[in-house]
Amino acid sequence: MPKVDIEIGGRVFEVACQEGEEDFLHTAASMLDTEAAALADQIGRLPESRMLLMAGLMLADRTAGLEEKLQEAEALATQLRSQLVTLESRPAPEPERIEVPVVPTSVTESMAELAARAEALASEVEEKAAS
Repeated sequence: MPKVDIEIGGRVFEVACQEGEEDFLHTAASMLDTEAAALADQIGRLPESRMLLMAGLMLADRTAGLEEKLQEAEALATQLRSQLVTLESRPAPEPERIEVPVVPTSVTESMAELAARAEALASEVEEKAAS
């Protein structure tokens, strides 16, 4: 079982850990040391046991807050998954029908014939007016 030296609040501690857990232990010790340094800045020098207790409580408080946020996030994720399942289980909407007006060919032909007659009449009127 490896033994690791960690520093917390300016004090060195020798701690045993499982093989491969050394990095985790250093990370945890660093977090505890950060809290201990904050305490030392605010309060000054404390007895070792008091400093470790206070730093541990501060970390526990922070952890409790993060756990609460995690529970809220998990509840929201569950709610959103439920909504997603509901939306995915709905049948696909009917395609929207769009009607485009189409002018029948017979109407187009009639309009063209009327236009031709109007032009012919206009030409006749112009010829009579010119003479």
